[in-house]
Amino acid sequence: MQSTLAHGQWTTFDWWPPVGWWPEAARDLLVSGPHASATFVLPPAAPSVHSARVFTSGTLSGWGLPELAENMELVVSELATNALRHGLRLNEPQCRRPVHMSLVRRGPLVTCAFTDPGSSVPVLRYPGPLDAGGLGLHIVDSLSMRWGWSALAPHGKIVWAVLS
Repeated sequence: MQSTLAHGQWTTFDWWPPVGWWPEAARDLLVSGPHASATFVLPPAAPSVHSARVFTSGTLSGWGLPELAENMELVVSELATNALRHGLRLNEPQCRRPVHMSLVRRGPLVTCAFTDPGSSVPVLRYPGPLDAGGLGLHIVDSLSMRWGWSALAPHGKIVWAVLS
């Protein structure tokens, strides 16, 4: 099957970190060092968040970066929850796809990235004192060197955070 997408353009359903991938908005952070990546598929169920955290700690341990585990697990937990809660379009049969999570190591930096088929944009919001949630991206923002998101073709997005 021939793809009509430009080189470097990915869809929500086929995005896996290509060799050398790094978020464009964080390229200025790159330093030399070992490269590695690991990808995990999250089924649309609440236990997937726990599984993503376990996958993260195991991967970071295997890469010799256990000191990143605690903060990265918090970031992964928040981004996984958001992807499952706001990114899935379960009411549209053609969009019933899982969330993909990738960890990408470039030297001492690790990016966690989540793709989902949703069109909602991640935004830092300031919840009221009685709101039950809304602080997740504040946690991501405070623990990461940088975070952001990009649209994927034909729909969906990738949300990422870089930690060191």
